[in-house]
Amino acid sequence: MAALKQLTFSEAAKQFIEQNEVKWKNPRHVEQWHQTLKRYAFPVIGNLPVQAVDTPLVLKVLERDHLWQQKTATASRLRGRIESVLAWATVRGYRSGDNPARWRNHLEFVLPKGSAVAAVEHHPALPYADMPAFVAKLRTRQGTAAQALLFSILTAARTNEMVGARWSEVDLRERVWTVPASRMKAGREHKVPLSDQAIALLRGLYRDGGDSDGFLFIGSRPGAAINAKALYRALARVGDPVTVHGFRSSFSTWAAEQTNVPREVGEQALAHTISDKVERAYKRTTLFDKRRQLMAAWAKYVTSAPVQRRTPQQRTRDNVVPIGAR
Repeated sequence: MAALKQLTFSEAAKQFIEQNEVKWKNPRHVEQWHQTLKRYAFPVIGNLPVQAVDTPLVLKVLERDHLWQQKTATASRLRGRIESVLAWATVRGYRSGDNPARWRNHLEFVLPKGSAVAAVEHHPALPYADMPAFVAKLRTRQGTAAQALLFSILTAARTNEMVGARWSEVDLRERVWTVPASRMKAGREHKVPLSDQAIALLRGLYRDGGDSDGFLFIGSRPGAAINAKALYRALARVGDPVTVHGFRSSFSTWAAEQTNVPREVGEQALAHTISDKVERAYKRTTLFDKRRQLMAAWAKYVTSAPVQRRTPQQRTRDNVVPIGAR
């Protein structure tokens, strides 16, 4: 029984993740849990028994190297993860007492709210004006990862939705990709209209042994889907400091600033949940036909010839009129 009580925080975190990862739809979410705790929590409390973790130690983790002030969103997620691990340890009998990482009526009295100390951390995204040039560079790259990235751009899909995509979900004749509810953040099936460019990309993909239910984007192992890490390595090779999720932001801004489509069409294209219950009740439609037109326009835009941007020196030279010239 004494040994049972000596479970360390790192051991508890490992067991918690192993027992809960089946409920998490995005494999990257599991990786983020591992990396966040390993980087920020384990150096301080990883080797301590979970029973020994108290409020001063939790605060030491969150305030170390000014984490709460400088990376508030990250620190907030970290706090929630520590709270979850400690709650699991309590239920399992490894610790007792109040949870020192809880926010309400506890840490909220000593830590400022995130909005008071830092701006929201967004996924790095390209300005939409730079997307044609980025896509042009991407199309020069060989390999499945580059194709997967281009598909995610053309469809404005989340990483998890695209990585797990199977041929059985795609109707090339009807030009529709149906993402099952199990891979959707909102837990509802989502139909994605496929543009001419997306259809051409799919027709050019290698199909593993002609498997009708295989993955669209095959990983390094036969029959396995591409790993999300491969996408980020491909992004690094292209050279722009962006994330896959950031392309959704580029699409959203482009739709708002460069089209006349109603906002809800763009929101449906991104599979966003309408937060207002009354508004949601009146908008049962998925606006599919309008979304098809929007995605066609987006695909045409990002695959168009990049505009050559002139430097200030080039613009100055263009404005110089030679002496004697008419």
